[in-house]
Amino acid sequence: MRTMIRAYLEYLDGERNYSHHTILAYEQDLRQFSQYLDSIGITSFVEVRKDTLRAFVSMLAQSGISRKSIARKAACLRSLFRFMRRRGTIRANPALGLVTPKLQKKLPLYLDERSAELMLERPDCSTDTGKRDSAILELFYGTGIRLGELIGLNIRDADLAEGTLRVRGKGRKERVVPVGRKAVAALERYLEGREGGLTQPLFILPNGKRCYPKWISRMVTKYISEVSEIEKRSPHVLRHSFATHLLNNGADLRAVKELLGHESLSTTQLYTHVSTERLKKVYRQSHPKAG
Repeated sequence: MRTMIRAYLEYLDGERNYSHHTILAYEQDLRQFSQYLDSIGITSFVEVRKDTLRAFVSMLAQSGISRKSIARKAACLRSLFRFMRRRGTIRANPALGLVTPKLQKKLPLYLDERSAELMLERPDCSTDTGKRDSAILELFYGTGIRLGELIGLNIRDADLAEGTLRVRGKGRKERVVPVGRKAVAALERYLEGREGGLTQPLFILPNGKRCYPKWISRMVTKYISEVSEIEKRSPHVLRHSFATHLLNNGADLRAVKELLGHESLSTTQLYTHVSTERLKKVYRQSHPKAG
């Protein structure tokens, strides 16, 4: 089973271009599944049946693992057995029709437009630190890119003359996103006098090394905390704010999907629920017959 898992993970990395984070998560999921099979006397994936998979999912649910984690593990198993079926390792795919607990959809948290404006005004742009922080916040809110995408940016990825940014998203897929004039101006301030070639990281720490996730998350949390009492404060909240504010102001859903780099339109549609809830709230507060 170890040999098959290794071949599958190499396939995800080499042919499907899955992110390093996803591959690590799938590796852990398959290690757990292999241990479960060992515990019930199954020594090969060929011996796995639908009942085996159902029993595994049931065991996960009873152990208190979140529905989201169970759904990911089930997706991993469906993908693994589909891979083996295509290779001819198994005759039938036992994971077809594998049912997992329905996920509870949580509406994304976001800043209101005024709070977002106040947050962008917080950095002290008379200092190098403030210039860097301003550029990071402007890019998060102005483009909706993910934390990992921002960290991976190099100087050459920002075409300030054209007002575009080349982003490497999930599965190493590249997309070009527009950058507004305020974000362009913030980047120009930050990069002014910066030494180093175009292949250098766009955002660096005082020691010259590329910014890392926890550092940026702490920085963003600090600025959001200064302007909002929102429960969750993270770079992803700015991504949610970007999408929600676009839709609130009449942007086309498919255009927002492309800007966010979503694979499926259904993922982007979650933001329409946010906009609908906002409209309902305005209606209840303003219309004389709403009560």
